[in-house]
Amino acid sequence: MYLKLRPHFGLVFLFFFVAAGPKEIGLAQCAGLVSTPQAAADCVAHSIPLDKIAAIDPNRSYTLAELIDIAEHNNPRTRIVWERAKQRADQLNIEKSAYFPILAAAAVFADERLINPFPKPLAPRGYVMVEVPTVEPEVTLEYLLFDFGKREAKVDAATAQKLAAGANFIQTNQEVAFRVASGYYKLLTAQERLQAAQETLRTAQTTQDAAEHQLNNGRATLPDVLNARAETSQAIFDLESADGDEKIARVALAEVIGVEPSPNIAIDAQKNAPLPESLTISIDALIDRALADRPDLMAQAAVIRAADDAVRAARAEYRPKIVLSGSAAQTSIWPTADYGQLGAASQPTWSASLEVQWRIFDGGARKNELAIAESKRREAQDEMTEKHDQATREVWTAYIAFRTAVRQQQAALALLDSATTSYSASLDAYKYGVKNLIDVVTAEKQLAQARLSGVSARSQLLLEAVNLEFVTGNLLRSLPPATKTQTQDGPK
Repeated sequence: MYLKLRPHFGLVFLFFFVAAGPKEIGLAQCAGLVSTPQAAADCVAHSIPLDKIAAIDPNRSYTLAELIDIAEHNNPRTRIVWERAKQRADQLNIEKSAYFPILAAAAVFADERLINPFPKPLAPRGYVMVEVPTVEPEVTLEYLLFDFGKREAKVDAATAQKLAAGANFIQTNQEVAFRVASGYYKLLTAQERLQAAQETLRTAQTTQDAAEHQLNNGRATLPDVLNARAETSQAIFDLESADGDEKIARVALAEVIGVEPSPNIAIDAQKNAPLPESLTISIDALIDRALADRPDLMAQAAVIRAADDAVRAARAEYRPKIVLSGSAAQTSIWPTADYGQLGAASQPTWSASLEVQWRIFDGGARKNELAIAESKRREAQDEMTEKHDQATREVWTAYIAFRTAVRQQQAALALLDSATTSYSASLDAYKYGVKNLIDVVTAEKQLAQARLSGVSARSQLLLEAVNLEFVTGNLLRSLPPATKTQTQDGPK
């Protein structure tokens, strides 16, 4: 299901996403049915993606959920996996068709001239030249009655591959959503850095004004004023750099969501939204969730089942097949001969047979096909082990990163508070002649650094919360979130 971000909290993280954006587009892309591989595969098998590409309105501010909705329909990766999933569904139908008889119709229009040996003296030359025009409409039937489980194994393998494609469809949608979330929070960081740079410039100008006032009153030297002016110039430089970074972040976000890259995109930052403060489940529960719900692990499990079925199909090649075949036709001929007379005929003709087909020797082809199938099964099992370990590592990394981000956010708030107090005190003390300008500039730099640290810590905390849902397979899905937020009424 889609995740919808609640208006009061821009994070409520992609996992509660329920139908943000046009309903018909979501249905066409099957992005609303991402809860299970079976649901995704079935939806893909019976729908087609829209050719319409969503556009960005430069006069509108987009929420994270809306940007994800646009990306899921514009991004080529989602269309690629959609086509692959549909191909797997069609392949399953092909394998199921082996249970049905093959019925074919043919019409023969022929004329044949041949030498027919004939004893003398009945034929003076010892042969007769015969010409036979023929018209024969025919219907043939071939029905595989029994093959010792080969068809069943192929159908089971195709079913597993269809489920794997559905799981890959979910995985790709989650990856696209996570990339959009990363671009969104990078832009949010750039915007807050720009705001911090503006505040730093105002602080530097305040310091410069204080230095010039002190100089006019004979309580400061010209080098002090020049030093303050240099800090103001540096703040202007940093502001221009932050402004450029913010525009570049806009272009990068536009590219991620699949529209023409340009800085003409606005986001709803929801700056007053509460931040995540703690985890709601333990690390062991997070790992269990990841191993049970990650679509890449689901896809690999389906690949293993498909490999098992391929081994069954390869072994069935060593056994016989029982085939029923037959034909029915209306045969019409008008034969002529250079000696004697022949009669024309138009009669129903038919044939029926029950065959037992058993390949005795094939030069080792079946043996090698079975060896390849068994090797692919071992390969799939080893890949599952690798992905299992990778999932566990990614959950641990995201768990540690989130807890670190929480502590960094708390430290950043304390740092900003102390840096603000320190600068205000230093500036007041300088105005009264108790401290020199170097102390004020040092406090000013610490305040600027504290502002940037606060911006980075906030955005990193939001992104780590989304990453925690991504690595546990809960992004765009309906399980309870792994984190809780602090609201005015307490934890939520």
